[in-house]
Amino acid sequence: MRLTASIAAAALLAAGCATDTSQPSGAITYNGVKDCAAFNVAGLGLADAKTTWVPGKDALPSYCEVSGTLHPVAGSDIGVVYRLPEAWNRKVYGVGGGGWIGNTALQTVTDALRRGYATMSTDGGHPIGNVWDNSWAVMPEKAKDFSYRAIHEMTAAGKKVAAAYYGKKHSRAYYVGCSTGGRMGLMEAQRFPADYDAIVAGAPVYTLQVQTSSVLRTNVFTQSGGLSAGDLKLAENAALAQCDADDGLKDGLINDPRSCHWDPATIQCSGAKTDSCLSAPQVAALKTVYEGIKSPDGEWAMLPMSRGGETTWSFFVATDGKGKDPTQGGGLVGLGPVIFPGRTVDWAHFSAATDVPQVRSSAFAAMYEAKDPNLSPFFQRGGKLLMWHGLSDAGPSPVGSTDYARAVMAQNKAAADQYRLFLAPGVGHCGGGPGADVLPLLDTIETWDRTDVAPETVVASKRDSPLKRLDCAWPKVAHYKGSGDANDPASWSCAAPTS
Repeated sequence: MRLTASIAAAALLAAGCATDTSQPSGAITYNGVKDCAAFNVAGLGLADAKTTWVPGKDALPSYCEVSGTLHPVAGSDIGVVYRLPEAWNRKVYGVGGGGWIGNTALQTVTDALRRGYATMSTDGGHPIGNVWDNSWAVMPEKAKDFSYRAIHEMTAAGKKVAAAYYGKKHSRAYYVGCSTGGRMGLMEAQRFPADYDAIVAGAPVYTLQVQTSSVLRTNVFTQSGGLSAGDLKLAENAALAQCDADDGLKDGLINDPRSCHWDPATIQCSGAKTDSCLSAPQVAALKTVYEGIKSPDGEWAMLPMSRGGETTWSFFVATDGKGKDPTQGGGLVGLGPVIFPGRTVDWAHFSAATDVPQVRSSAFAAMYEAKDPNLSPFFQRGGKLLMWHGLSDAGPSPVGSTDYARAVMAQNKAAADQYRLFLAPGVGHCGGGPGADVLPLLDTIETWDRTDVAPETVVASKRDSPLKRLDCAWPKVAHYKGSGDANDPASWSCAAPTS
């Protein structure tokens, strides 16, 4: 979930940003311009197919672009784009979308193309437009496409396209996505375990708890009168003052926000509200969003938000108290006709006790949510799943990812070797924030898949900055050793969380 202009950047981040422009080992190299012009896509299931040779430039290799539409059933129109590099490493690479759209932008697959991957992209089953517009969901087949079918069909057809073009079957298949793309990755592992050998699912919007959280958070701030940008900065500074050094280094980042118990009452005004303190309703609002809200069944109605990242919240939540949520409840308002047919929902008084359970028990949720922790079919094939999440994410809460991680670890013995979750301190939704937000995800799954050794750490960095940090495999947390360059990963170690 991110504004339209940011979807490609979020997916690019999820794909990792390390580049390798060397010739892929064992690559299959053809006269691409000739082969692309002569490529016959008949029999590959693509309607309105078009092939275009794209000469290499800006460090990108030359490639054959194949675009078209898949129609697996009547009413399903899945737009796909395949990019076939002149030198192929015999691997395919699928990507997901963001918000309520797919993603076919070249920017999302540039790193993979440089490495020699044949890449696979889709519009998710409907034209790419406003990231929060899901009015198409009233059409059952398009709802199925976006929920689970588009990525699978894109992948199945893409493997055939690559095999037909290069004359050889692919050797490995990887998927990388963030936000909605993260949910799509989990859906692949759960519903279509044979599609990919390794999957990266970043900040996954994997249940509609993300959407109900968005509505309820906006309402909490509206009822409190809202917090200004200065108020949020005041809260963030106070949280950092108490918890920043808990990991051994005061660096503006809280490595384990769930172990930070800073109480916003410490900055509550004793008299009239001023710029240096918060009113009682504002303090109450902060406590509520830090703790979250549960429905009567014990499930999250509003997932908790993290201390230490307050100044990033307004991107997703109407923190100013005016009730004008920029995301329309993460798109939940647009789903009103689907989830609440024949009813006008009072979104300003959305109920955790009655409305949220109706959302979670809806037919749409059953189709859309990717919450099944039983990954045994995926793991039995040797599949590897890497999740990651920014700890200052104000969209899907990192608590949702740790909840899913616990369930996966509890139900799958193979998860000890085939599942990993990495949490990135100070990082927002699929990137951004003061933290090290560039994770070498493609490098990591390539090595993991090749060696069969699960990663225990990754070294994250930040563009145009010397910042580097060691991210530890959950549930461990990075701690500074007490000496050495903070930007040297060797100055950090992994330890159990303090609470």
